[in-house]
Amino acid sequence: MNFIVVAEMEQVAYVKLNRPDVRNAFNPEMIAEITETFHRLEERTDLRAVVLQGEGKSFCAGADLNWMREMVNFSYHQNREDSLELFGMFEAIARCTLPVIGMVHGAAFGGALGLVAVCDEVIAEEGTQFCFSEVKLGIAPAVISAFVQRKAVPGKVRPLMLSGVVFNPQVAQQAGLVTEVVPAGEGHNFVQKVLANYRQGGPEAVRETKKLLNDIAGLTWEQQRARTTHLIADRRASDEGQEGLKSFLEKHEPSWRK
Repeated sequence: MNFIVVAEMEQVAYVKLNRPDVRNAFNPEMIAEITETFHRLEERTDLRAVVLQGEGKSFCAGADLNWMREMVNFSYHQNREDSLELFGMFEAIARCTLPVIGMVHGAAFGGALGLVAVCDEVIAEEGTQFCFSEVKLGIAPAVISAFVQRKAVPGKVRPLMLSGVVFNPQVAQQAGLVTEVVPAGEGHNFVQKVLANYRQGGPEAVRETKKLLNDIAGLTWEQQRARTTHLIADRRASDEGQEGLKSFLEKHEPSWRK
């Protein structure tokens, strides 16, 4: 069984979580498949973006119940190894230099909020329920916190993570987890508009910008100066940068928009 399904159209990879019978909940096999898929997509120079979505009634319900039953008997070492695999999945998505757009509907609970956090842009349909449910189980949203804290507004998301309350897309948007809230059933149409925006930029420029955004917070001021000045000089001198600048000055479209 394929735990995810990947389809490609117009230089966009559509990655769909494919366990609708359990609301696309994670298990170790699914985690491995998602990780491998995003490592593979990262190597593709012909793609412009990735859309991450869920099959069926929900985006993702977090951890699979059968997997959770197994966890009860795990040793500390087994839990640690298990968690490293989960972290690796989120990291593979976050470090992918293609823009990743999340299309969220139905429900996003527990670890699903990690998927939401590693998307560059998230479109949520009205009626979607969100919940950092871990504390209600006596555990913690530990692995996903590294990614949630990088994206969300700390003062908004902290009470959501500490209380485990269910919240709606508007609250998720205020917390910085969701970019746009759209009517139920309109997610796909809105995503197409979002993709049109990403096609305006030079493919190499978009990837290099995402690399910079991923890395800059961990650099010292001196490193930031070196990295940013090198990047702009490199982009200006690149074939894509030259074409983009000349097309702007000469008032015609660059090749990547045609």
